[in-house]
Amino acid sequence: MLLEQKAIQTLRDTRKTLAVAESCTGGLLCHRLTNIPGSSEVLKFGLVAYADEAKLNFLNVPETTLRRYGAVSKETAIAMAKGVRNKLGTDLGISITGIAGPGGGSAKKPIGTTFMAINSGARTSSFKFNFKGSRKSIKSQAATKALRLIIKAVYA
Repeated sequence: MLLEQKAIQTLRDTRKTLAVAESCTGGLLCHRLTNIPGSSEVLKFGLVAYADEAKLNFLNVPETTLRRYGAVSKETAIAMAKGVRNKLGTDLGISITGIAGPGGGSAKKPIGTTFMAINSGARTSSFKFNFKGSRKSIKSQAATKALRLIIKAVYA
C-alpha cells in the first residue's frame, strides 16, 4: 500500500479531516493525497503559501513571527498549521516550510532545512528535518515525511 493510501485510509477509518499548508513542497503533498480515490472525504483544504504575503493573509501567520524567525522556522510552521486547520475547522492541520534549493540556504539554515507542524486544536507538534539532495528530492522527502506524520498524528 502506498503511504498516501495509508494516510487517507487512516483518516477515513478514524473519521478525521485534514487541511494542508505547503510552502517549499509547492503542493506535492496535496497532489499525492488527491491521487487516492476517496481523498475528498478527508482532505478539506490545501494551500500553497509560497510568499510571505500568503502566509500573512491566508494563514494568519503573525508578521512579527515572520520578521523575528523567518518564513523557514518552527514558529512559522506552527502558525501555518494552526492557521490552515482553523480555515475550515478540520481535525488536523499540517504545514511544511523549508529551503529546497539550489539557492536560498545559509550557514544557519542550509538547503534542505525543513520545518513541519501538525495542529489538532489543543495540541501542536513541530519537527525539524535536514533533507539532502536535489530540489526535487528534497520536496519528495518532505512530502513523504509529512505523510508519515499525518498517520502518526491521527493516533496521538
